[in-house]
Amino acid sequence: MTSNHMIAAGLFSKPARMTQTTSIRTLRFFRRGQPVSLRNVPPQRTLLELLREDLGCTGTKEGCGEGDCGACTVVLGEPDDSGGVQLRAINSCIRLAHSIDGMALWTVEDLCADALVGVAEGELHPAQQALIDCHASQCGFCTPGFVMSLFALYENHNTAAGLTRQQAQRDLSGNLCRCTGYRPILEAAQHMSSLKPVRLDRAAVRAALDQIAPTRAEGGYLQPRHLDELLRLRASHPQAQLVAGCTDVGLWITKGHQTFDQVLDLSRVAELRSIGTLGSTLRIGASATLEDAYGALCRLWPQLDAFAARFAGLPVRNSGTLGGNVANGSPIGDSMPLLIALGASVVLASVRGERTMPVEDFYTGYRKNKLAADEILAYIDVPMVPTAPGHWLRAYKISKRYDDDISAVCLVVSLVLQGERVSEVSIGVGGVAATPVRARKTEAALRGQSWSRERVTVAMQTLRDEFEPISDMRASAGYRRQVLGNLLERLWRQTQGQTHLNLEDADWGVSA
Repeated sequence: MTSNHMIAAGLFSKPARMTQTTSIRTLRFFRRGQPVSLRNVPPQRTLLELLREDLGCTGTKEGCGEGDCGACTVVLGEPDDSGGVQLRAINSCIRLAHSIDGMALWTVEDLCADALVGVAEGELHPAQQALIDCHASQCGFCTPGFVMSLFALYENHNTAAGLTRQQAQRDLSGNLCRCTGYRPILEAAQHMSSLKPVRLDRAAVRAALDQIAPTRAEGGYLQPRHLDELLRLRASHPQAQLVAGCTDVGLWITKGHQTFDQVLDLSRVAELRSIGTLGSTLRIGASATLEDAYGALCRLWPQLDAFAARFAGLPVRNSGTLGGNVANGSPIGDSMPLLIALGASVVLASVRGERTMPVEDFYTGYRKNKLAADEILAYIDVPMVPTAPGHWLRAYKISKRYDDDISAVCLVVSLVLQGERVSEVSIGVGGVAATPVRARKTEAALRGQSWSRERVTVAMQTLRDEFEPISDMRASAGYRRQVLGNLLERLWRQTQGQTHLNLEDADWGVSA
């Protein structure tokens, strides 16, 4: 794997090589103030291919073809529970075209369209004008993607107080500029607020979307809306390729040139998109996006915010799903060490019923798990243990790039101290074995022991010896072992009151 989103989501089963057929399902979406209806779109057709090759909309660019660079960024609008429309910037190069059925779509050509209020004929949207005013486009290839991320930023976060540099950095995390022109781009993000205001007529968009009736789950692309329908389809079509955000399967298409006779899309199943509480448990539907799922986790544990923001770029988190990341089971996936440390369980469902198991028991080998042919991963259940005095939850990600990169090592520790003694500890680790793992030997070396430098030094060596990591392009085995122990020492230092031990703690002298 070479891209950060390959661990991100959308994968619920192993790939099946199939022959290409034509889908009889009509694809319908809202664009430029009008409904669009297309037939005979193959199940594996990407949204970028549809735009550039079928519709001739070449403003959206293909850079990497794997969701890393953001040149292909477009914005999707989807009805939300409040009666409005939720906007998300996503990568069109790895998003399947049929997945946007019933949604609204904006590309860089659409920002003067009828659905925008305040843009006169011939005028530019503030996202476009700000880039010009701040001289923020160099070679220009990445600019359409930046425009669309800025459009989503403007719509979702622009307030009377304006936009902060920190918010801009977070929302532009999935867009790369190979000319290294980030300073003027970030200045343009803040400059948008000072321009003549423009707004999206969300009520008109919602009214238009409400007129697009859901299609039946038929043909080459199956997109059920409810769990019971999904389970029946899974039982009757066990060979269908399961997808959700498609941030992994999209690479099998763009890089592996695979085709699929039938795709079963879980992303619109209402029950699997939900996030709520079940007693003292946070239940996250497997099709909840990574951005929404991590948002729920960060509301319970705010100290996870920086870790969550480093999980790929925002367009990947807007498409990828937590369930897909877990079912994918990449040993360098960031979600699983966190969920293991939090004591989370997975709920597997089929027409036969449900079964539950701890996350660490779900895996049987490299990218292999205990899902039966007729099962899907339905929910992730996380115990809601509040952070209290003596409870330390820390998640550490080590990667070559700080942002938008895959982990070389991931370590998450949940530690409860009673005085100077460890009463409870749970440790999840990624990047050191064929699967995400729980550091049981290290937990045993710490549980019930004093939280002293001497005991921590022993536990550091236990952690280094507990696994046999491999050497690859991201890190050597020796480096991974050394870093594991160092991260446990970092936690000990933090519990002793030391600060500025993480890169995110550094003061870069950048004002809002």
